[in-house]
Amino acid sequence: MSNLRFKVVGEAFAKKPLEIVTPEERPSDYFAKYVFNKQKMFKYLPAKVYAKMCDVIDNGAPLDRAIADEVAAGMKKWAMELGVTHYTHWFQPLTEGTAEKHDGFVEHDWKGGMVEEFEGKLLVQQEPDASSFPNGGIRSTFEARGYSAWDPASPVFVIGDTLMIPTVFISYTGEALDYKAPLKKALRAVNKAATDVVKYFNPEVTKVQANLGWEQEYFLVDEGLYSARPDLLMTGRTLMGHDSAKNQQMEDHYFGAIPSRVAAFMKDLEIQALELGIPCKTRHNEVAPNQFELAPIFEECNLAVDHNMLIMSLMKKVARKHGFRVLLHEKPFAGINGSGKHNNWSLSTNTGVVLHAPGKDAESTLRFITFVVETLMGVYRHNGLLKASIMSATNAHRLGANEAPPAIISSFLGKQVSDTLDQIENSKTDELITMSGKKGLKLDIPSIPELMIDNTDRNRTSPFAFTGNRFEFRAVGSEANCASAMIALNTAVAEALADFKVRVDEKIAKGEQKFSAILEVLREDIKTCKPIRFDGNGYSDEWVVEAGKRGLDIEKSCPLIFDRYLDKASIDMFERMNVMTAKELEARNEIKWETYTKKIQIEARIFGDLAMNHIIPTATRYQSSLIDNVCKLKEIFPADKVAKLSANNLELIEQISEHTAFISANVEQMIEERKKANKIASEREKAIAYHDNVAPMLETIRYHIDKLEMIVDDQMWILPKYRELLFIR
Repeated sequence: MSNLRFKVVGEAFAKKPLEIVTPEERPSDYFAKYVFNKQKMFKYLPAKVYAKMCDVIDNGAPLDRAIADEVAAGMKKWAMELGVTHYTHWFQPLTEGTAEKHDGFVEHDWKGGMVEEFEGKLLVQQEPDASSFPNGGIRSTFEARGYSAWDPASPVFVIGDTLMIPTVFISYTGEALDYKAPLKKALRAVNKAATDVVKYFNPEVTKVQANLGWEQEYFLVDEGLYSARPDLLMTGRTLMGHDSAKNQQMEDHYFGAIPSRVAAFMKDLEIQALELGIPCKTRHNEVAPNQFELAPIFEECNLAVDHNMLIMSLMKKVARKHGFRVLLHEKPFAGINGSGKHNNWSLSTNTGVVLHAPGKDAESTLRFITFVVETLMGVYRHNGLLKASIMSATNAHRLGANEAPPAIISSFLGKQVSDTLDQIENSKTDELITMSGKKGLKLDIPSIPELMIDNTDRNRTSPFAFTGNRFEFRAVGSEANCASAMIALNTAVAEALADFKVRVDEKIAKGEQKFSAILEVLREDIKTCKPIRFDGNGYSDEWVVEAGKRGLDIEKSCPLIFDRYLDKASIDMFERMNVMTAKELEARNEIKWETYTKKIQIEARIFGDLAMNHIIPTATRYQSSLIDNVCKLKEIFPADKVAKLSANNLELIEQISEHTAFISANVEQMIEERKKANKIASEREKAIAYHDNVAPMLETIRYHIDKLEMIVDDQMWILPKYRELLFIR
């Protein structure tokens, strides 16, 4: 490592001493300390107001604006006791991040002083500038009005001196400009459709809740090294860099002992997350060096999404206290595992039943099979849309590489569930079936207890795998908003369940017995969605061919994958389920294409700058030193010895010339391709041009830069290398 790079790291630690919050209480004592949850509501709100708020939160009852002033007064009292002086509406615009505008608890008292004030109208809604966020053409610059509206189902919380109020964000004309509004509509749709179906088995059920447990993978790098890499700073990934001699091939990092500096960061992060009501449970080393994972206990889907957006923001802040930077890019380093955010999804009833958990008798097993099959129906019908929901310029680098699932949506069920579906499909009777639960496995070691083996194994290459009592949507990217995938999935399942109920009711109306009608429709659907079931190797070339034959979406171009949002089937589904209109979908796709273009454009600009102003000058400087060495050899040694002594240097001089010439010429060509693409008016066509003509050149040129990295004197190479970035010291 060069002296320059050591100096950068040293300065970072000098400025960022390790700090950690270590409360003496147990986590249960300080959990949700800064959250205005039901416990705080009960203390700070009048009894009648508290009861109404519980009805809103638990049952989705309409919020009576008449109680808003009393709720706001209770919130303000609680917040001011914590030293809060400001409030903000916290929302999720279509930027993959969050947004907030802080206002103080101050108003004139008209006597020359100020008073602390926070009224119900300020709690319920605000007016952010809707033209300054991505809107896909719904709002013009001169049409700026938009509204943020309080979401009571997600508790208000405090960060620093600010009361954070989770909200939806809509335009003046009513279209959603965020992720939360359509997510809540999708959750309402799946609640209604699933409740209608589950009443076949349990008429007492009045509500079905979608659950989400996300697994957040991330990388940590030393802040000094991060600052010395303009590509990491600007794009979140290394646009160049040769493999380290050692990376993950020894498989020694996965579940290994957590480095002490990282453990301090993790503990600090967990404490602050728990204080904000985020139920962090799991932490561990991931497969790649410097890669880690954080996972909470599952929660209601809307709240889980909010918590994931909050944790991503929080972990960036906490990391800097510990001399780190968090990398959430799906593929920050080439050649090793990328980072995903597995979304563990299930449905459960207000009676405590998990609908994707196998039953203990014939009737509960039939209920389980019903919800598994109709989930598969939704995924099969809209497999291209589900892929579009997780696709991005960044996640495209990860899918299909180093344990990430391929860019083809399929579902792994495991042998027992697959055999059960096959049995129902081929059965000629209406006999109900049962499934065995976990089986015991005894090892030939007396001191080891009997193990309980799940009824399904795991398939790490499956994008949508059944894992015992839930489905794991593994294709979601690490820096994505979970809501994108959850909107598509819950809406697709809601549509499938609604269609299922219509067909079952039609048969019952004709005189068929209820369970006979259910089994008959299930047989039809098991046959229909069979192409989505795949238990094999998702990485094989044979699967790509087979998936195409099955009618699954095998498109790999990110801009073209986004087209699936505008398929007639997608528009019909979103409109029928009252989640999004065609206008909203068209606007969102404009944003997706524009975002894709901008990301590749930024990468190309940074890449060109590094190549021309850093890499080539460094390589040329080293080449000049080699030339100088050859010339001096000629001055000292006779001609017959010079050829032998300078052979290696002459070869290196030639290689450097070839690599730098290629880099220079192709960077110029890449700039020309950018200029051509920038002239295209259509956002879709522009994104396609960037995908087809600009993005591939980054990899082509990178090959030659990485070769130069292995040639040029390490003391001269100005960028921290993979061997330095990937191993925390």
